[in-house]
Amino acid sequence: MLAALRKHFTAWALRRQRQDHGVVTLTQRSIYIIPTRQGLALAVVLVLMLLGDINYNLSLGYVLTFLLATMAAMSMLHAFRNLAHLEIRAGHADAVFGGGTARFVLHFRNHGKLPRYGLILRDGHGNTVSFDVPAQQDIAVAFPVRAMRRGWLPLGRLTLYTEFPLGVFHAWSYLHFDARCLIYPKPLAEAALPRGNAPDGAGRRNIAGDDDFSGLRNYVAGDALPRIAWKAFAREQGLQVKQFSAQVGEELWLDMADAPERNDEDRLARMTRWVLDAEAQGLRYGLRLPDGELPPGNGAAQRDECLRRIALFGVIETK
Repeated sequence: MLAALRKHFTAWALRRQRQDHGVVTLTQRSIYIIPTRQGLALAVVLVLMLLGDINYNLSLGYVLTFLLATMAAMSMLHAFRNLAHLEIRAGHADAVFGGGTARFVLHFRNHGKLPRYGLILRDGHGNTVSFDVPAQQDIAVAFPVRAMRRGWLPLGRLTLYTEFPLGVFHAWSYLHFDARCLIYPKPLAEAALPRGNAPDGAGRRNIAGDDDFSGLRNYVAGDALPRIAWKAFAREQGLQVKQFSAQVGEELWLDMADAPERNDEDRLARMTRWVLDAEAQGLRYGLRLPDGELPPGNGAAQRDECLRRIALFGVIETK
């Protein structure tokens, strides 16, 4: 019976509250309060105390009974005030790899002169986080959600509740922001890169330049004097000139067709490892997937775009 009533009430409350956008301010229309089990037990005790006071005409008993009832009623007002007029907005969620934990950032603003204690966020999977909001301050709360599969992970509906100060009333409100986090495939532990177009097959080659010392050669008329190896000349090794080189990138293509795995998810996991290794080695790399390709490049922007395309390959986005 209680489960059915709770289900009907939840459905009614969710129909009243649509998806949240921008900044949400909690008001009396979006805050609900019911007694907790401790509150119901206290109500039973107060009724029994009142019956005893009436039966035995206990003046001090009346005082104690109504004092406890007043404290319970005041705790309901404090539970409501603990949520009322809080401003909440959803922040950015950084992309993570599969198997990790996505952290959705929510910003809470307390304009009041009193702090808000004992606030708890909970989702439908049992993830919770507890926090306080100091008076006239804005705090960021990271809500953790386990990232199990690649693609977009929506935050979903959250419940913000409190049982402050005495734990006899449960006040709550629903939050449903259109926030999501991009989940990359979990990379393989190790996977050799495919061969590039450079002579060494590594996606890069050395050319004459000014970056790294690469050895000595015999002096040729016209060589710049600052590049003469005077220490070698002092050791009677003849007149020699220092040589320097620089690495230039080649087009290393990371092609899904080159992955030896049998299913797409394993191929995408290998390609994720390729992207991370190619970027760590400073290579120029491009990406080829059945649904398109990304021209070669390097840097954080290239890495993130490659990982994004891999994460969303074959994913049908729904609003």
